[in-house]
Amino acid sequence: DRVDLILKIFAKHAKTSEAKLQIKLAAIDHMGPRIFGMGMEMMQQAGGIGGRAGQGESNTEMMKRHLGAQADRVREELERLAIGRKGTRTRRDRLGLKTVSIVGYTNAGKSSLLNAVTKKGAYVANKLFATLDTRVGELWLPEAKTSVLMSDTIGFIQDLPPQLISAFRSTLDETIDADLLLHVIDVNDPYLHEKITEVEEILTDLETNHIPKIYVFNKIDLKKRLPRATLLKQYKQFKPVFVSAQTKEGLAELKTQIEAQFFAKSRS
Repeated sequence: DRVDLILKIFAKHAKTSEAKLQIKLAAIDHMGPRIFGMGMEMMQQAGGIGGRAGQGESNTEMMKRHLGAQADRVREELERLAIGRKGTRTRRDRLGLKTVSIVGYTNAGKSSLLNAVTKKGAYVANKLFATLDTRVGELWLPEAKTSVLMSDTIGFIQDLPPQLISAFRSTLDETIDADLLLHVIDVNDPYLHEKITEVEEILTDLETNHIPKIYVFNKIDLKKRLPRATLLKQYKQFKPVFVSAQTKEGLAELKTQIEAQFFAKSRS
């Protein structure tokens, strides 16, 4: 089914121990509801061939306990890793480092943007979920004469299953704890407005509405007729910026917008 397919794609691109554990937990949680149906089938088979009553049910309960124990072990390991990452974020705060998180629909060019402005060298591919693990790079702001940390998270998709949001919440903590969000959008996508809505709904689920946000319309080098005026008017509250991570057009303006957000925050 759809969740199985998403998990297989996630598993293909997972690199870190945390990502692999998150996928394992999501798979266990997804399998759980199927166990009951399988148990009913086993009970019917057992009854049909004269087997002991309840044998199928006991097998199902055994599988449930096994999966439950596995899930508990994975959650304990994820919690340990999350504590370590929380300590890293605490050290960043102590040093006064601001954080910017790149979010957006999968394949909108988030990793390309991270590479273009930080020289991080994150993996870039024209594939769904090519970047599963969070990447962090350093962005130098020339006017402020300081650096901020920029992170790239997994791409969102339409109707992202709730159990996957929960399973990957520790990866998305980088988004939750950011000082500023860059919502990257493929300006060439014919469904860009629908995808913007999808991403915003997930960000609402993650309780990030209090975090300032800039809309970054990417891939303008591929658009012959750019509806700049229309998009500026429709999304003016998010200070839209038009860039090409490929040709570097608009990146200077993006840095200026990021600086303005932090300067405004420091004056408030």
